[in-house]
Amino acid sequence: MTNIKWIFFDIGSTLIDESKCYQLRYREAVAGTAISPDDFEKKVIEFSKQNLKGDHEAVKYYGLKLPPWHKEAEKPYDNTEFVLKQLCQKGYRLGVIANQSPGTKDRLANWGLLKYFDIVLASAEEGVSKPDIEIFDRALNAANCLPINAVMVGDRLDNDIAPAKKIGMKTVRIKQGLNELASVTDENEQADNEIDNLSELLNIF
Repeated sequence: MTNIKWIFFDIGSTLIDESKCYQLRYREAVAGTAISPDDFEKKVIEFSKQNLKGDHEAVKYYGLKLPPWHKEAEKPYDNTEFVLKQLCQKGYRLGVIANQSPGTKDRLANWGLLKYFDIVLASAEEGVSKPDIEIFDRALNAANCLPINAVMVGDRLDNDIAPAKKIGMKTVRIKQGLNELASVTDENEQADNEIDNLSELLNIF
């Protein structure tokens, strides 16, 4: 990719490993029932392969309630800080565009990652969520950056890739977490690049 000045990131399953959060959700969802966590997870995977929110659909399928999300179980992927540091040293400006509950900057700071980002736009504070292109427009305006000079890195075809492409940004799909099971259904969801982990970004930028 040429002429890229800004790299924007999603958070969940992009910079942050949520696998333990999901495992806790599966166990809590089936607690007190005859359904095993493994069977519940298989149903989550089945729905995820249909480009649906697997955990939400699985609780509906079984007639259960969706347990709360355990944010305390989130943690950066092992290579997250190294990759962010390398990108900054290469001269790229970094930002966040994410659907997150309040306190995103605090969480990034607690993980030691906030220092790498010049812009952090999260849905709770912005009052607008992906895939609404408004949050992408706000990020680009804050960066004083044209869409063609920016790239969006994220795991979700619907929330990250499609809206970023719609406004003219370049896109990188990272195939981590449940959304790696989703399939591209039309050209609007086809990212410019696909990677399996963050370290592969360093081969692109």
